[in-house]
Amino acid sequence: MPTHAEIKKSPFSAAQMYALVADMAKYPEFLPWCVATRVRSLEGNHMVADMVIGFKMIREKYTSEVTLDQDKEVKIVYKNGPFKYLHSHWKFEDEADGGCTIDFFVDFEFRSALLQKLMGAVFNEAVQLMIGAFEKRALELYGTKA
Repeated sequence: MPTHAEIKKSPFSAAQMYALVADMAKYPEFLPWCVATRVRSLEGNHMVADMVIGFKMIREKYTSEVTLDQDKEVKIVYKNGPFKYLHSHWKFEDEADGGCTIDFFVDFEFRSALLQKLMGAVFNEAVQLMIGAFEKRALELYGTKA
């Protein structure tokens, strides 16, 4: 059951980082292994979204319920697909000296022992690559500072 928790400082505001993470429709433009996304529904602060992830010969689609707390948190709860479970959150808090603190957490387990073993072997590297993709995207969208 791979789990990753990380708290990072960002030069960008909580509102900017929230907007980036909450815009799941844009994930295929910059996020490694994200082949496609589809927002099934968006009502108020609640979204149901599909994501297709692909790596080499593996391609899987899953559905999540996403709760959006404007400029503060994006919470993802798995509903359907290749996982036994998946829980994730991004929390954002502005800092007095500028920028924000980002609290990222993900915990999941695949139904397939083979997928679990494959992912377990590269999990830490994959998470760092994903976080790096969000950081790079923030620089592209917002420039070098908040």
